[in-house]
Amino acid sequence: MLEGVLIAESLRIGARLTDVPLQVNKIARIEVSTAVTGQPRQWTLLGFAAEENDAEDLAEQMAANLAPTGGWYVNYNTATEAFVVFPGRVFRYPRGQAEGRREAQDHGRSIGIPEPQLDWQD
Repeated sequence: MLEGVLIAESLRIGARLTDVPLQVNKIARIEVSTAVTGQPRQWTLLGFAAEENDAEDLAEQMAANLAPTGGWYVNYNTATEAFVVFPGRVFRYPRGQAEGRREAQDHGRSIGIPEPQLDWQD
């Protein structure tokens, strides 16, 4: 199984994720002190799981459905790989690999994501 967290507010208006069965296993609402322009201060976090063989398709769909503004990403992990998905861009690297993580974080910084939000778990 792959597991991750999606911020519901990160999806663009009209977004549709299809043909990738997701199990929502946690829903939480939080207040975010590091919100930047274009991000609301309250977020809805959806913890999810899916089959590992859906990891690539899920990444493609997320990249196409994340809001292009606001500095958003979604991340999830399989047993061996980390996926960090930005609007129109997917980073995939072996879990724990510093170089892959650094490349994804550099991209996040380049699109305006503040440092405290670049804190995903590999």
